[in-house]
Amino acid sequence: MKAVRFHRYGGSDVLTYEDVPTPVPGPGQALVKVAGTSFNLVDARMRAGWLQEVFPLDLPHVPGIDLAGTVTAFGPGATGPRPGTQVVAFLPLTADGAAAEYVLVPADLLAAAPTGVDLPDAAALPSTGLTAFQALFDHAALTAGRSVLVNGAGGAVGGYAVQLAHAAGAEVTATASPRSADRVQAYGADRIIDHTVAGPLTEAVDGKRFDVVLNLVLTTEEETAALTGLVADGGVVLSTTADPTADPARDVRAVRVFARSDAAQLAGLAARVDAGELRIHVADRLPLSETAAVHARSDGGRLTGKTILVP
Repeated sequence: MKAVRFHRYGGSDVLTYEDVPTPVPGPGQALVKVAGTSFNLVDARMRAGWLQEVFPLDLPHVPGIDLAGTVTAFGPGATGPRPGTQVVAFLPLTADGAAAEYVLVPADLLAAAPTGVDLPDAAALPSTGLTAFQALFDHAALTAGRSVLVNGAGGAVGGYAVQLAHAAGAEVTATASPRSADRVQAYGADRIIDHTVAGPLTEAVDGKRFDVVLNLVLTTEEETAALTGLVADGGVVLSTTADPTADPARDVRAVRVFARSDAAQLAGLAARVDAGELRIHVADRLPLSETAAVHARSDGGRLTGKTILVP
């Protein structure tokens, strides 16, 4: 089969598109024929070696933590969706990923894919959808009537966060660029702040405080600390990019968000897609052989929107 691998850490040029043996499922594993995987920034960071102390890899390594595909076989003792079933999964970061024609997956991580979108595009759902869901509901315990600020709503996680918060009955303020503002508004944002002209976020919100502040953009140490001041007493500040600061005097909690794979939650998100309650946005769909070029564009800050890679 064909797969993308890197044999050493480095720039996008270390990625090779090559022939490798088709894997054989072991105990507890399923073999899935890949329909699509999506590029995530963590793929580039792991390829560059920035996360090797936290997520050690056995090289050569196949990237791609998001999977959409079709089950073809199971290993001994594994149970799950029958062969032929279309599935999605958020794969373990240190195992070989879905940038290949076939991938091995712990069978208990598989969830039925949404049927309302093309199967390759369903790969845009797992890691980013779970990040948004777990931030809002596992960590922030979001309920109707609360106020939410999503900083970075134009990205994949932000888009899901706006939709999920709106569906939960929250009042949603979102930061977005003019390029994504219409889409974010269609997702249910009550107010959109154009971060390209608004100046510091602490000033752009006009003194308002929020029950939940979800930060999804890179922030300086000073900007990260300032986010806590935007949280109402008893609220929570969450960030996927830095360690936010709590304020015990005001009962403000702080959570650094790291998503985990959860098949039940992912199945729930897929069901929302099929019910028309959650939209998947894909900016581009490219052949798997273009993976190195996608990484290069990301490294240069030229990649916008969710990109799907198709074997």
